[in-house]
Amino acid sequence: AVKPAMVPDLLREIADALEPGSIVVSVAAGVTVATFEEILPDHVSVIRSMPNTPSIVGRGLTGISAGSRSSAEDLALVSAIFETVGEVLEGPESKLDALSTISGSGPAYVFYLIEEFTRTAIAKGFSPEEADLLVSQTFLGAAELLVSSDKTAEELRIQVTSPKGTTERAVAVLQQAGLERTFTEATDAALARARELAAHTP
Repeated sequence: AVKPAMVPDLLREIADALEPGSIVVSVAAGVTVATFEEILPDHVSVIRSMPNTPSIVGRGLTGISAGSRSSAEDLALVSAIFETVGEVLEGPESKLDALSTISGSGPAYVFYLIEEFTRTAIAKGFSPEEADLLVSQTFLGAAELLVSSDKTAEELRIQVTSPKGTTERAVAVLQQAGLERTFTEATDAALARARELAAHTP
């Protein structure tokens, strides 16, 4: 594993050692398939991927994109490998950087929300251990409910939000704070950075 900017030098180093039929799978952010295919021999298939850290516990989401020399069999093989640690979403490379701002960086956004939610619970009088249980179980339970339900996240939120109730008041504060705009700006910033990384890859 090397940093994205070091990938071209690494490819030049290993190019002669790759036998016909080899598949090279990249997890390097911002390094395009074209960069790989330009350096590697024509007999090597390249597939770009973007896994995320929940793969560690078998709950990952990996985006994969085929290169111009990849066959359907190559893509199926790589997909099967990543399915051992979660779900796989195949798509064009043009969407991969955007995907990374959602599923790749997404766990960090969730952890950040959990951090702040936990601080809030502690400020309301719960011990750190109690706050951790309250918040982690709430996030875990909500996620499991969403996955197992045939309802959308919006429908489930409305189901919890009784008219003129406490949750409605809290959600209104979050909406007034511009949470939708904040998520758009945050993911746009991540996407811009991914494109900067790609532009500076030799």
